[in-house]
Amino acid sequence: MTKPVELIIFDWDGTLFDSVGQIVDSLMFAAKAFDQPLTSENAKSIIGLGLPEVAEVLFPQVPELHTQILKSYGDHYVEHSKTDVWFDGVSELLHDLKNQNVKLAVATGKSRRGLDRVLNQTASVELFDVTRAASETRSKPDPLMLAEILDYTGVRPENAIMVGDTSYDLEMARNIVMPRVGVSYGVHSVNILNQYQPLSIADDVAQLHDFLNQQVQAKVEA
Repeated sequence: MTKPVELIIFDWDGTLFDSVGQIVDSLMFAAKAFDQPLTSENAKSIIGLGLPEVAEVLFPQVPELHTQILKSYGDHYVEHSKTDVWFDGVSELLHDLKNQNVKLAVATGKSRRGLDRVLNQTASVELFDVTRAASETRSKPDPLMLAEILDYTGVRPENAIMVGDTSYDLEMARNIVMPRVGVSYGVHSVNILNQYQPLSIADDVAQLHDFLNQQVQAKVEA
């Protein structure tokens, strides 16, 4: 029997929002400001984690500088990310799903302050039934933020789908036995995403839109 899809939860950066390049640039800026070694590939690889976890992974040798490095990163990102936008087709995707009475949510590694800023920047606050940021719960891949979203919406894990571009997103969903969909246009490769048994991996937003519509419109069969 096909489970009806009542809720779709999206990661933000690299899944809905075209911000990966600016995140990497801002991390590189902060690392250089404090004379810390960092490659762009390493900076990209941690996108999706909460900020404290980012500092622990990228700069374990200088825990005393974590607060200053993260502030430098945040200031640079806010200053330079004002032109970041949704990927092409995301607005249409979200409005289409909303018009089909599907609940929508965001589960992100951003801080609440950062998430609220980009929700306002994209005028999308009203599109989402609930949003969770890493600063107010546990960082991915711990499934707590998904559990909190499910509790708020009253939806069971099997009736929801998590959509994300990183292993952290898909591992988080797997940890709570939630169906999941990967996107290959963000941070992690198809090979990495496939390790977490996604229902599908979309190469662009149009493919994602088509696949999610198929899941939402699937009939429950006896």
